[in-house]
Amino acid sequence: MSAKPRTVFIVSDGTGITAETFSQSILAQFELPFRQVRMPFIDTVDKAHQVVREINDYAKTSGLQPIVFTTLVDSEVNAVVSASNGVMMDMFQTFIVPLEQALGMKSTHAIGRFHNNADTDSYKNRIEAINFSLAHDDGQSNQNLADADVILVGVSRSGKTPTSLYLAMQYGLKSANYPLIPDDFERNQMPVDIQPYRKKLFGLTIDPMRLSEIRNERRPGSNYAKIENCRYEVSEAEAMMRKHGIPWLSTTNKSIEEIATTILQEIKPDRPNY
Repeated sequence: MSAKPRTVFIVSDGTGITAETFSQSILAQFELPFRQVRMPFIDTVDKAHQVVREINDYAKTSGLQPIVFTTLVDSEVNAVVSASNGVMMDMFQTFIVPLEQALGMKSTHAIGRFHNNADTDSYKNRIEAINFSLAHDDGQSNQNLADADVILVGVSRSGKTPTSLYLAMQYGLKSANYPLIPDDFERNQMPVDIQPYRKKLFGLTIDPMRLSEIRNERRPGSNYAKIENCRYEVSEAEAMMRKHGIPWLSTTNKSIEEIATTILQEIKPDRPNY
């Protein structure tokens, strides 16, 4: 009999995305099911009291003490939520207080400061990178490839598009991606458009069986999805990458975060991370 999911409340005066990401990393260490409830923009005492009512109602009806991750800057709002019947994980108190002591200064206690960057150069660069990645998805355009930070290559459905967009959204990197197709294998050459940018290339590959499963979801029963064809394409793609000295990795058992981190270590972009 599977365990009943434990409810986790994510309470923030901003979007709650940071707290949610952090909580997922922590909760992943426990082999239990969790149901996360994100409660963003809790920036007044009235909203805080509503949150407390929801947390306490859950505790009463379920008979379980809910887990509560918070990122609340306002001390009064934080005090209200902290009085709930949940197991409190106050991220700001955990990290900011020791940092204030170490740095010898008080924090700004500004609500939503992390996300208040719509007018900064870094934010604009990130938007530009997303637009670039969308325009250069799946070999749609060969324009301005010299501006790319990285050009991903690999067979269709090996994870190029989500990785490109993740690099753009998370790190502001201009990422293009090009599919390797049977015509490329017959010529035994990389696509002509990307040949001048050898140093920008990074390859993605995948286990043929997994590739066949993914392709069958898109085009069931097609030659495109047959295991024999997938084995052929993957084998040829990997041989081509080895021939041209292109760094590559298998996406089969890796999360998009792991894939992106490996690429960043390889290309070492000269810009800050977001």
